[in-house]
Amino acid sequence: MSVAEADQRFMQEALAEARRAAACGEVPVGAVVVRDGVVVARGANAPVGRCDPTAHAEIMALREAAQVLGNYRLPECTLYVTLEPCLMCAGAIQHARLGRVVFGASDPKTGACGSVVDMFAEARLNHHATVYGGVCAEESAALLRAFFAERR
Repeated sequence: MSVAEADQRFMQEALAEARRAAACGEVPVGAVVVRDGVVVARGANAPVGRCDPTAHAEIMALREAAQVLGNYRLPECTLYVTLEPCLMCAGAIQHARLGRVVFGASDPKTGACGSVVDMFAEARLNHHATVYGGVCAEESAALLRAFFAERR
């Protein structure tokens, strides 16, 4: 399987998590952490239900991955997330030393991988994950649009 095919496959897994978040009334963002071609952790947005501002999909997936793998450092892992990570999530990604981040839709309001700021391009920081955006971007954006249209 090519890298592009793998990215599509794992982003579909993240989209399933986003749909799970939406079904719970949360903003539909989902994430999975993959190591050696295997999903080791999943996360769905849950800040409302958990009354926790840090319960973003990325954070939930990173927490689970660290527990499953027995280490908070995840350099051999890739995070797939349906929406460009915010600064908080980008900071967690950096601290986990993730090797790669793949996201779906860009976030022009809070995106920290190039849309508003690009944390991983900041030379003064000590870790720089490889970031690749736009995988299943339209499907990811459509979930978000439908969610917010329903609430207006």
